[in-house]
Amino acid sequence: MQYKHIPLKRQRDVGEMITTYFEFFKQNFKPFLNIFISYNGLFILGFLGVSYLLVTGFVGTFVNTPVYGINTDNSSYQFYFIGGILGFLILFIITAILNYSLAAAYMIQYEQNSGEQVEKSKVWDLVKQNLGKIILFIILMIFMYLVVMAIGLIISFIPLLGTLAYYLLILAYTSWMGLSFMAMINDKKEVTEAFGEGWKLLKKYFWKSVLSNLVIGMLLGILMMVVLMIPGILIGIYTFHSLDTGVDLANSVVANVVWTLALSIVLMLYTLNQSMLQFVNGILYYSLHEETYNEATRERIENIGAGE
Repeated sequence: MQYKHIPLKRQRDVGEMITTYFEFFKQNFKPFLNIFISYNGLFILGFLGVSYLLVTGFVGTFVNTPVYGINTDNSSYQFYFIGGILGFLILFIITAILNYSLAAAYMIQYEQNSGEQVEKSKVWDLVKQNLGKIILFIILMIFMYLVVMAIGLIISFIPLLGTLAYYLLILAYTSWMGLSFMAMINDKKEVTEAFGEGWKLLKKYFWKSVLSNLVIGMLLGILMMVVLMIPGILIGIYTFHSLDTGVDLANSVVANVVWTLALSIVLMLYTLNQSMLQFVNGILYYSLHEETYNEATRERIENIGAGE
């Protein structure tokens, strides 16, 4: 199926990148969502299980908290809750690696296809070909994140300016990682070489990188809040109605099912949001790469010359 192709290898300012992002989002959300669901099916079931453990553990611990000196055994519920937290952390790391990679691979295939529909199998093949580098990249990214957080914690003690510097540091780190990851997959660079390329682009176009991530990140956050309002309102109505009719929510099977589904939806949407954020850095990467090297511009000029 032929789509109106959005050329990504173009020099753009911040405003143009925001416009391009949402054009790309509108055109590609449904095709990417199909890929996301296809390769996250098992993890969706995992999030349901984790949500059940978290809800059961939290509600059980809350209900069985000692009151007025009356001791109750809530160790099993605490075990559920701790198991849910550990399960969530493991699932989060795995899905973050997967979906970070799927988003980058999708953008690369999109640019190469020039309007043709992106094939799910080719996206996955590109991820598999780079799996070793991806895992190493994520491990180093986590270590660097810990360093960034430590630095951010120190500078955040500075009144006012410290808080601003902290958020600026996080945005710069996010941009650096996104640009580096795209350089690694798109240009077939080694991990350390990709970090160097990402750093080079970030230094040269610092404010463009930071502002693009800031504005689009905020807009995506607002969009996420709007989407989450729908199940939030429905759950609020259900809870209010249940309390009004005297239903014991703590021991209600239906309430546990509703809360479990709600929490799993939140976790899955948060995971999907990570991919949407990587699309930001994909568009940013192609724009900054073209502004630095002018590869697509030279190719267009050569094609015009050849046509004459």
